[in-house]
Amino acid sequence: MNIMDFNVKKLAADAGTFLSRAVQFTEEKLGQAEKTELDAHLENLLSKAECTKIWTEKIMKQTEVLLQPNPNARIEEFVYEKLDRKAPSRINNPELLGQYMIDAGTEFGPGTAYGNALIKCGETQKRIGTADRELIQTSALNFLTPLRNFIEGDYKTIAKERKLLQNKRLDLDAAKTRLKKAKAAETRASQLNSARLEGDNIMIWAEEVTKSEQELRITQSEFDRQAEITRLLLEGISSTHAHHLRCLNDFVEAQMTYYAQCYQYMLDLQKQLGSFPSNYHSNNNQTSVAPVPSASSNVIGSSALTSTSSLVITSPSNLTDLKECGGSRRARVLYDYDAANSTELSLLADEVITVFSVVGMDSDWLMGERGNQKGRVPITYLELLN
Repeated sequence: MNIMDFNVKKLAADAGTFLSRAVQFTEEKLGQAEKTELDAHLENLLSKAECTKIWTEKIMKQTEVLLQPNPNARIEEFVYEKLDRKAPSRINNPELLGQYMIDAGTEFGPGTAYGNALIKCGETQKRIGTADRELIQTSALNFLTPLRNFIEGDYKTIAKERKLLQNKRLDLDAAKTRLKKAKAAETRASQLNSARLEGDNIMIWAEEVTKSEQELRITQSEFDRQAEITRLLLEGISSTHAHHLRCLNDFVEAQMTYYAQCYQYMLDLQKQLGSFPSNYHSNNNQTSVAPVPSASSNVIGSSALTSTSSLVITSPSNLTDLKECGGSRRARVLYDYDAANSTELSLLADEVITVFSVVGMDSDWLMGERGNQKGRVPITYLELLN
C-alpha cells in the first residue's frame, strides 16, 4: 500500500507539473504570460549546435549516397547495422563489369585482339572495384562513423539537456506567474477592512506569497543549474568541429588514394591497349584511312625497337623507296589489327609478313601477304626489316 500510495502521489505530482508547463507554454504563445529569455551567449551556442546537427546529417547522408549509390543496398546495410550483424559481401559495379568483360573475352578467344583487350579491361575494372571497396571501408570508418556518433550520441545528449532546460524555464516562469498572482491577491485583500473573514483571507494570501517565493527560489536555482549544464555541453561543439575537421582530412586522403590508384590502373591499361588500337572502319568498299596508334603506344614500340639492330623505323623515305622500286619487303607487325572488311588482312603483334606496294593504292596502306592470305594493311602498324 505504501508503494502504491507513493506511485499515485508521484503520478499526481508529475501530472500537475505537466499541466502547469502546458498552461505556461500556451499563455506564452498567446502573449498572456512573460517568458524568461536565455542569455545571448547560450542562444548562440544553441543555434550553432542546431546548425551543426543539420549540416552534419546532410553531409553524412550525401556521403553515403556517393559511396553507395544503390538505395536498396543502403537500406540493407542499415538493417544489418541495427541488428548488429555484418552485412554479406556484395560484388560492386566495377567488379561485375570486369567479370562480364573477362567472360566475354574468354568467349571471343584470348588469342583475338578484341578478346584479349576485353580480358585486360576486365582485370583493370576488377582492380578498380577493389579500390572502390577499400574507399568505402576507409571512409565509413574514418569519416561516416564519427559523424554518425555525433548525431546519435553527442547531439542526442545535447537535445535531452536542452529539453530539460526548456522544462525548467517553464517551471520558473510558472512560479513567477503564481507569485505575481499571489501578490496581486494579497494587495487586494489588504485593501479590504473591518471583516474578520477578510483578515483570515489576508493571512491565507500572505502564506501563499511566502510559498510562491520559496518555490521561485527553488525553480530559479534548478533553472540556473540546468542552464550551466547545457552551456558546458554546447561549448563542446567547437571540439566537435575540430574532430570533424580531422575526419574530413582522412576522407580527402582516402579519396586521393582511390583516384590515384584508378588513374594508375587506367594508365597501365592504356599502355597495354597500345597493341589493341580501335578502328572505326565501316564494312563497305569506301576508302578507309589507316588507323594511327596512340602516342604512348608509339613511344613504347619505338623504345622496344631501339634494342633490336635488325629492325628499322618505317620512315617516309623507306616507304617511298619501297613504292618506287615496286619490290617486296619483309615487315614486323607492331600491333594487333582486326581487318575491317574482306579487302584487309588481320595482323598479330610481332609476326613477320611480306609487304609490297600496289599502283593506285592509298599512300597510308600497303598490300600484305602471309602465306596464302593477302590483303591491305596499315603502314603505321608495320616496321620494315633490313
